[in-house]
Amino acid sequence: EGRAEQGLAGDIDHQLRALLPALICVAAVSATAAERHVEIGGMDVVVWSDDGTESGKQPIVIFSHGFHGCATQSRFLTEAFAKAGYLVFAPNHRDATCNGGDASWLDKPDTSFKSPSAWSDATFRDRADDIRQLIAAAKADPRWKDADWSHLALAGHSLGGYTVLGLAGAWPGWRIDGIKAVLALSPYSQPFVVKHTLKGLSAPVMYQGGTLDFGITPTLHKSMGAYDLSPKPKYYVEFRGAGHFAWADAGFTAHDEIASYSLAFLDHYVKGAPAPALTRTEDKVAVLRYESELGSRR
Repeated sequence: EGRAEQGLAGDIDHQLRALLPALICVAAVSATAAERHVEIGGMDVVVWSDDGTESGKQPIVIFSHGFHGCATQSRFLTEAFAKAGYLVFAPNHRDATCNGGDASWLDKPDTSFKSPSAWSDATFRDRADDIRQLIAAAKADPRWKDADWSHLALAGHSLGGYTVLGLAGAWPGWRIDGIKAVLALSPYSQPFVVKHTLKGLSAPVMYQGGTLDFGITPTLHKSMGAYDLSPKPKYYVEFRGAGHFAWADAGFTAHDEIASYSLAFLDHYVKGAPAPALTRTEDKVAVLRYESELGSRR
């Protein structure tokens, strides 16, 4: 099983190198009126908000991009969050290659994706530090006086999924208190599965995968994989025909469904809204599992 795990993780390198040029091109499209590029805590950050949102405190979503992606890689999703009333922050991490990022998409990680057992809480800790720094700086910045930090969710794609899972307690030394929900979008969860640390998650989690996401999704849904090892409440949604970049603008599969389930999850656990959609299987959903106060489906 260990060799199979490494083989699945190794597929990530191939997918990234094959598709990142397309991702960068799509991420460079013109921004909408709700999108602002700002500096927060010395970092390049993109912020989305809905100009039509009624005055008052806004719940927060912080989005962490994939390896060699960037803050604007998933506009279809960050814009959907903003239109639903969330204030969305997305930093450019040091490995960003678009949206002004300085990294090269040919750069390799310090620790290979093929060796998840070699990862530790020191691996990509700079990403966790980015999120901590962003929160501290934004809380002290009068530009974000309407931000409601008591209603904070984290969302991340691929390596961004690894980042937000770590911050929610999968790496105990990274843990941020007060997170209401964690949205792990085709997350690189292999290190946490190998080390059995997902039991430390302190917030409700939704994992999303795809039937064509061969490098990531098997680790999410397999017996004693990420979903099984996570505490309740937890959800797993697998989209039919979705590959690893379905959660970026470079992919075009199930975007409406991805946004729908993501918002249903966030609205329920961050805003306290009813959540009938969380237990309903839409047409493009191949697998839906959950164990929560809403019941269970195995």
